[in-house]
Amino acid sequence: MLAGGLGRRMGGVDKGLRELRGRPMVAWVIDRFAPQVSELLINANQNADVYATFGHRVIADVIGGYAGPLAGLHAALAAAAHPLIATAPCDSPFLPLDVVARLHAAMQAHDAQLTVAKTGDQPHPVFCLCRRDVLPHLEAFLAAGGRKIDAWYATLKVVEVAFDDVADAFSNINSPQELAAFEKSPPPA
Repeated sequence: MLAGGLGRRMGGVDKGLRELRGRPMVAWVIDRFAPQVSELLINANQNADVYATFGHRVIADVIGGYAGPLAGLHAALAAAAHPLIATAPCDSPFLPLDVVARLHAAMQAHDAQLTVAKTGDQPHPVFCLCRRDVLPHLEAFLAAGGRKIDAWYATLKVVEVAFDDVADAFSNINSPQELAAFEKSPPPA
């Protein structure tokens, strides 16, 4: 789970620890994401002790300077013991309960290196499943100064997986205004 950002649009606070309906957003994501994976890693670059209280291993970016989601994926690929890595952001508390299964089915069907969730014509690259053996490729991209996740995965064998049936589940909360709106609306199914 990616929680390594600075939360600039949230006023510089750690988004994953902001409360939604009385619980930190990270708790909502853990409830939905943890049952889908063998091991949950939390990528966090601040408040590691707080994230550790959720009962999962916390890993920081190896690449300094808050380099974005790719740095979090890089840290996960380097730390994980499993051949596949799924990612989800800490600010999407209602992610699909079958996101990993659907990404995995597409990966197998197309022998892809990476699968990415998509709604309409909008890919959601922070919801992906990738093979751990792409780590050297990612390291080379990052060493060359690359930071855009879509520019990196465009160089791999990628399959975008349609999630139009649950498009609202990919809503993320980036600002205090979005958080307030989610407080007032019913959660997506």
